[in-house]
Amino acid sequence: MTSHHVVFTPSGHAGVVDDGTSVLDAARQLGVDLDSVCGGRGICGHCQVTPSIGSFAKWAITAEAGALGPLAEFELDYHANRALEPGNRLGCAAKVCGDAVVDVPAASQVHRQVVRKALNVSALVVDPSFSLYYIEVPKAVLGEAVSAAGLVADAVAEQHGRGRPRIDHLVLARLQPALDNEDGAATVAVQHGDHGDVVTAIWPGYVDAAYGVAVDVGSTTIAGHLCNLFTGEALASAGRMNPQIRFGEDLMSRVSYVMMNPGGEKRLTAAVRTALDELVGELVEAAGVTRERVLEIVIVGNPIMHHLVLGIDPTPLGAAPFVLATDESVSGPAKDLDLELVNAKFYVGPCIAGHVGADTAAVMLAEGPHRGADWQLVVDVGTNAEIVLGNRKRQFAASSPTGPAFEGAQISCGQRATAGAIEKVRIDPSTLEARLKVIGSDVWSDEPGFAGSIESTGVTGICGSGIIDVIGEMYLAGVMDQDGVIKGDNAALSPRVVADGRTFSYVMYDSAAGGAGRPLMVTQNDVRAIQLAKAALRAGIDLLVEHAGNPPLGDIRLAGAFGAHIDPLHAMLLGLVPDCELAGVRSVGNAAGAGAVMALLSRSSRTEMETAVRRVEKIETATEPRFQELFVNAMAMPHATVPTPHLAELVTLPARTPNAGGRQGGRRRKGGNANEPSGSPVSNIDDEMIEGASV
Repeated sequence: MTSHHVVFTPSGHAGVVDDGTSVLDAARQLGVDLDSVCGGRGICGHCQVTPSIGSFAKWAITAEAGALGPLAEFELDYHANRALEPGNRLGCAAKVCGDAVVDVPAASQVHRQVVRKALNVSALVVDPSFSLYYIEVPKAVLGEAVSAAGLVADAVAEQHGRGRPRIDHLVLARLQPALDNEDGAATVAVQHGDHGDVVTAIWPGYVDAAYGVAVDVGSTTIAGHLCNLFTGEALASAGRMNPQIRFGEDLMSRVSYVMMNPGGEKRLTAAVRTALDELVGELVEAAGVTRERVLEIVIVGNPIMHHLVLGIDPTPLGAAPFVLATDESVSGPAKDLDLELVNAKFYVGPCIAGHVGADTAAVMLAEGPHRGADWQLVVDVGTNAEIVLGNRKRQFAASSPTGPAFEGAQISCGQRATAGAIEKVRIDPSTLEARLKVIGSDVWSDEPGFAGSIESTGVTGICGSGIIDVIGEMYLAGVMDQDGVIKGDNAALSPRVVADGRTFSYVMYDSAAGGAGRPLMVTQNDVRAIQLAKAALRAGIDLLVEHAGNPPLGDIRLAGAFGAHIDPLHAMLLGLVPDCELAGVRSVGNAAGAGAVMALLSRSSRTEMETAVRRVEKIETATEPRFQELFVNAMAMPHATVPTPHLAELVTLPARTPNAGGRQGGRRRKGGNANEPSGSPVSNIDDEMIEGASV
């Protein structure tokens, strides 16, 4: 029988199904989270999916327009009467008739994404780019050579003691309707800039509040905050998945999509702009304000997101020398970005280098590695990690290609941070038994009430913070050695270690105990994926440290949605960050979003950001001869060549052995004084482990 290759995004689950299999059945076969309240009877409409068309190099798939077959009769009915989203199909009706890439929107997922990007803005003097002025404009008299624009400009100047502002051409059509009342009373919004004041909005009567939106456009999630421009109060925050994920999980996959599909950049731009507009709608609704009161939207993102939001072809960023279209800030009417904000301007922050973007500029503004006397390391952990090391004298920046493994992709039971995902793991070194916590439950798995607390969600997989935990715990407990090899001799000691082909795997959670219908395991390939990701990140950090003259580090900050939930001890245990006092490693949440809010609310902060990025020394990992050596050394747990004395004071580290195998020593957060030896070069590294070291 004919079969076809199908890939589901954003989960990345893929497999081969028989011709004619419904998308809903294919999703069930492959463990994809696709909702269906009616059980596939074509009644509920919850199983809507979005087919993606084009060539996808990452999966070696060319998806044709007819890959899901013709519309079924009841799909036509949904299109006509029941608000089936344009371009969507019902998973219960669509049939897999060819190789396909199918996106499952957040609304069609049972376990919807928890976008955990909280706002944490430091002390800030509110100094917005806008002011509101109430004016009373006298009625025009026949015979006087006046205009509505002239009357408004004169009223602002005379009644508020300011220079005469210009009137933005987009406001001209709204002037006379706003003034059409008995007193000619109106409120104008005036934007202050280097080239003078400009009236950008007008409302009839008295208005005392206006708002702005700050958005961090990440490759995985988009997070936004709506603020009162004059009080600085954050009135609403919201986040959503970046819909571009259906074109590729990582940035280079999306650039590849554009390269291989004519007009692909327009599809990516349309997707992210639509998401931005929907996010704005969600924010104003939550805050109980109207869109016309929004005066500005500040946007930050990595260089590829920066280009796509602006409608710029990102393909020059996909190959050396990674040339930006511009590294300066960009501004203009919000309508130019297809945003339904009639009175708003947009401001997109400046980039630093070809792979270090406006999001990193915003992180610098929020955390201030350029302000202090001591060295500060800031790491924004994501599919492409951005790293800044600096003090008030010098600042260095680089990016490292970590890939999506930290966010659950490329991990056999990995998933994004949704209810039911494992987020914390602890392993007993004597029994190798695991205890865990999942999102949506406050109870550990070995505590009373755990089964009841997960009854509605189950244990469905493991998210990024849980992956960091379990790999670190496996090393501490001796399940694997310093080279990341899961040791087969433990299979005789614990049923948690099981043979898996020519390698071994560790069972975190047994489905027989009420899980997702399958054992949730950490495989040898999972360990390798995390090693590759953490080695790429650590090599980038080590390069910056070398360029800075190897200063001591006592202030390490983990930024981003993922960084906000990493346990600092386990991050150090994996060698994700350099060894230092544990108190010196802390999570700072969505620092890019915080920086965007600061740029929204403060003109002086915006100027500081634009000035600071011009001083940064960019380190291109792709051209650094030391990167490969540093990468290989960073593959080991926690590192092959760098001592970790601070870590050794906190846990009993397994004794290093020249070869993998043989049960290594136990551990625990200890009271003793074990010392970790400086270590030896990594042994037993496969060639595949250093693939992709160059960016």
